[in-house]
Amino acid sequence: MPPLSPVQAQVYGFVRQRFLSSAAMTAAQRDYRWRHTLRVAALGREIARAERLSEDALVAGCLLHDLAYAEPILDDAAWLAHGRRSAALARPFVERLALPQPEREVLLYGVAIHVDDRSDFPGQRTALSLSIGDCDNLDRFDVYRIYENLEYARFSAMDAAAQAAFVADKRAHLAARLDEPLATAAATRLWRERIAYQTGFYDRLAAQLAREDGFATTEDSSV
Repeated sequence: MPPLSPVQAQVYGFVRQRFLSSAAMTAAQRDYRWRHTLRVAALGREIARAERLSEDALVAGCLLHDLAYAEPILDDAAWLAHGRRSAALARPFVERLALPQPEREVLLYGVAIHVDDRSDFPGQRTALSLSIGDCDNLDRFDVYRIYENLEYARFSAMDAAAQAAFVADKRAHLAARLDEPLATAAATRLWRERIAYQTGFYDRLAAQLAREDGFATTEDSSV
């Protein structure tokens, strides 16, 4: 892993400490949220370098984007607002970072809007601010998330019909999101790669399930 800049190291340490000391999460939840945050930050660095955006500002925004999880998130409304809450919690810290003031505001705005595209303070929809949400979404559609989705849905405990329905729903969802607009060419390329990979996985899984059904139908018809 490339060394962190002084600003990135400062944000890294701040977020890590807030997550590790949080009583709002279990140990497993803290580990999950921290690892997700690191993956999002790595994507932020990749996109910043490809698009010549401020790497420190984008990586900082990615590290801070889920800071609100250090507090209890008690209902769907609180979850929907966790971008705005993360920005509010991060602001006193961000205002002390050695970044130009416009970059501080842009990254805070990006954190605020990354969930539902809404902020409770004015800001600019720039490639940098929008890239924070892009990086979050890119991680949600990467390889590891296939495993997480199957585990969360308890796929292995489903019967054949439920498995087929689950896979059909995933394939339809992926097809609907393939051409979703992203803020940069780099993010768009990564997005399409990830959607194509997940689509290929579920296509193959659907074909495997269909072979089971086709074989059983053939056997039944011969009796």
